[in-house]
Amino acid sequence: MLAATLAACGFGLRANANYPFASLYSSTSPYSPLGMELQRQLPGSGPLVYMTAPAKAHDAQVVLDVYGEQRKKTLLGGTIAGQAREFQLQLTLKFSLRTPQGRSIIPETTLTQQRTLSYDETLALAKEAEEAALYRNMQVALVQQIVRRLAALDAESMQEPPQE
Repeated sequence: MLAATLAACGFGLRANANYPFASLYSSTSPYSPLGMELQRQLPGSGPLVYMTAPAKAHDAQVVLDVYGEQRKKTLLGGTIAGQAREFQLQLTLKFSLRTPQGRSIIPETTLTQQRTLSYDETLALAKEAEEAALYRNMQVALVQQIVRRLAALDAESMQEPPQE
C-alpha cells in the first residue's frame, strides 16, 4: 500500500545523469573538501571520467573551472549586553564550463547557499562543530546544483557554432 501511495504521488528515485560529454577535467584540488565532493558526486551521478591531473586537461571534452568558494559569517541578532545570539552563514561558489580550446559552454556562474546558526556562548564548542557541519551541508548542496546544471546540458550546447 505504501508503494502504491508513493508511486501515485510521483515519487521516484533520482535517475543517473546523462551528460553530453564523456570526460571532464576540474581545476579544483582533489584534496580540498570541494574537490573531494566533486569527485564523489560527478562520476556517481552518471557515466563520466573525472580528471584532476593538470596534464590531462586537454584530454577531457570539457573543463570545469571553479574559481573558489567564499565563506561569510554575519551577525543577525544579539542581546542587550552585546552578546551574539544568531549568525547567518553564507557560502558562495563561482564556476564555469568550457571546452579545452576555450569556448564557453556555461559562462561564469555564481551559486550561493545560506543557513542560520543560533549561538550560545555556554555551548561554544558544540556551536563550532554545528557551524562546520552547516558549511559542509551547503557545500554538498552547491555541488549538487553544479551536477544538475551539467546534466541539463544537451548535445547541441556541446557542438561548435557554425563558422561564417
